Amino acid sequence: MFGIDSPELLVIAVVALVVIGPKELPGMLRSWGKWMAQMRGMASEFRGHVDEMVRQADLDDVKKQLTATPGLDLQALDPTREIKSAIQEGMAEGEKAMADAKTTFDNPLAEPESAPQIAAEPQPALESASAMPLAAPEATPDTMPVVAETAVPEAPAPAVSAEEKPAKAVAAV
Repeated sequence: MFGIDSPELLVIAVVALVVIGPKELPGMLRSWGKWMAQMRGMASEFRGHVDEMVRQADLDDVKKQLTATPGLDLQALDPTREIKSAIQEGMAEGEKAMADAKTTFDNPLAEPESAPQIAAEPQPALESASAMPLAAPEATPDTMPVVAETAVPEAPAPAVSAEEKPAKAVAAV
């Protein structure tokens, strides 16, 4: 420390003890320690201010170089703008979907966009032919055809044992 060796430090301590005295020496060392702490604090504060000025000067130089560069848009490099726009687009789509769902829910009489199509069962040809009246062109008794009603024999239902029935049908019986 300051180029002072141990024997030199011992000589200084003995001289201080003789000159100051044993009663005043602890108070003197305490005040000397406080003074040194204040000096160190001021030195570190000064160093901090100098470092801040150097950083600010460097940042100003970099800022000047960036603004002097043509075609460089610093605001376009902001990633938060892109994120905000993506979130706003998603919110707009969600609000539109909610509005569509609300209008559909509020108007129950409106037909759904794709109503289910139910296919009608085809009727047998004989039933449709007997239901329709036959119009004959001016028929005379000689040319009048004899239309006999023919009954369509129904086929008997096949007998199905309980073993052949599906499980639901057996449970229903």
